[in-house]
Amino acid sequence: MLSVEQYLIIFSILLLFAVLASKASSKFGIPSLIIFLCIGMLAGSDGPGGINFDNATLTQYVGIVALIYILFSGGLDTNVQLIKPILKHGIILSTIGVILTCLFLGLFLPYTGQITFKEGLLLGAIVSSTDAAAVFMILRSKGIHLKPNLRSILEFESGANDPMAVFLTIAILELITAAPQPWYHFVVMFVKQMGIGLLAGLLMAFIFYRVINQIRLEFDGLYPVLSLAYIILIYAATQMVGGSGFLAVYLAGVYLGNKKFIHKKSLILFHDGLAWLMQIVMFITLGLMVFPSRLPSVAATGLIVSAFLILVARPMAVFISLIFSKMNFKEKLTISWIGLRGSVPIILATYPYTAGYSKADTFFHLVFFIVFTSVVLQGTTISFIAKLLKVNINPRKRIRFPIEYVPKDDMKGDLFEFELSKGSPVCGRAIVDIDLPANTLIVLVQREGRIIVPRGTTVLSEDDLLLLLADKESLKSLGKIFNSDFDTVTIGNHKDANNNEDNVYPISANDNVNNKAKIVNE
Repeated sequence: MLSVEQYLIIFSILLLFAVLASKASSKFGIPSLIIFLCIGMLAGSDGPGGINFDNATLTQYVGIVALIYILFSGGLDTNVQLIKPILKHGIILSTIGVILTCLFLGLFLPYTGQITFKEGLLLGAIVSSTDAAAVFMILRSKGIHLKPNLRSILEFESGANDPMAVFLTIAILELITAAPQPWYHFVVMFVKQMGIGLLAGLLMAFIFYRVINQIRLEFDGLYPVLSLAYIILIYAATQMVGGSGFLAVYLAGVYLGNKKFIHKKSLILFHDGLAWLMQIVMFITLGLMVFPSRLPSVAATGLIVSAFLILVARPMAVFISLIFSKMNFKEKLTISWIGLRGSVPIILATYPYTAGYSKADTFFHLVFFIVFTSVVLQGTTISFIAKLLKVNINPRKRIRFPIEYVPKDDMKGDLFEFELSKGSPVCGRAIVDIDLPANTLIVLVQREGRIIVPRGTTVLSEDDLLLLLADKESLKSLGKIFNSDFDTVTIGNHKDANNNEDNVYPISANDNVNNKAKIVNE
């Protein structure tokens, strides 16, 4: 038996290797989660690592905990203003779209001669949802810039459709392995899970919002600990009363992400890093559960199911779900193609194990094969498909402003960005000559890859991005002065119009990262 130190060394090496490999994945266009899964497979029983791991229950627990924090982090980064226009369609895709995908696979798979109708429905339920970890990771990677409505609907769908997939998987498993239940039993189960999940998520998020702003902890380092514990509490309490814990956690993240609370910026950064850690741990653990020697036996069926899922079931579900939307054919086709499967289907594939289903092992490896195929084929071609269908955009390159700002209770000011477009009346004028409202300060100016510390004599130019300290009452006046709209800044976690970290370069007053940005006085 290995010592504690040896286990720690193995764990640290796997994490370090995963982090370094993710750098290579960005360079060569390979989704990071594929590398994480491969690391787990290589370290497992069939690989050179030889780690004997075949514990479905532990894998399920690790996956659930990881997914809780991934969904919460994704919710924190969700801008309600951006999802409002697509909310109706996102909800339809997250519910009707998942059901249709499950149904289409259930109807098709018996024709393969390998799977019955009920088993087809079970497999369809397991792989019916798009994966939040996969979608967040790939859409926020370098070089992928979709139109705002497409990006919002894909991220919202991936975060909101997991509860439906979990419900369908549990319901169909119960249908297969337990005594028959009347149809209304499942209707009541669905309404209960979604209704309680919705109410619990928003209520507990509101309580956390009030608590964190009033608790006044002595040490700032305790705020992340507080959030860690409370997120788990949201999930566990919701599950105990019969609701969907995943839905509650995601909605709690969305609610808090669109509110102001103490240490919000640092907590967003903390949970972003935690989400990466959870993704790495989860995918490596899932990889350890896979025995590559068993994959060839399911390869033929896996290829058939993957092809039908990617080319038929997902597109049909999307086009039917969005039949009344104003999206054009190319946009719907893009949504169909970015139906990435990832950790959630693999986690759900452990449910048949814990339910004592006789074909659990075959289903697990079949689902893994489908997920692997989906991520390799779809994940590596998203940028190409977006350009081919002309649904991508070319956003302006931005750099991170090197400021951490935490307003106090008695301070009304906040940081805002204004971009000077062509024809702005202040272009060509010195700051001292601009009649700025009282209590307004131009803190920094971003210009052509540089960050300028402005003086009164600094002349503003077209395409300058201004960072201002101002109160909300002055925003309308500032908008008229600059002839520009404003964005609230999330310092340290900068987002563009698509809620995407876009070419962000961390800088400080004393260094220059890859000569991408410099701070200069002017």
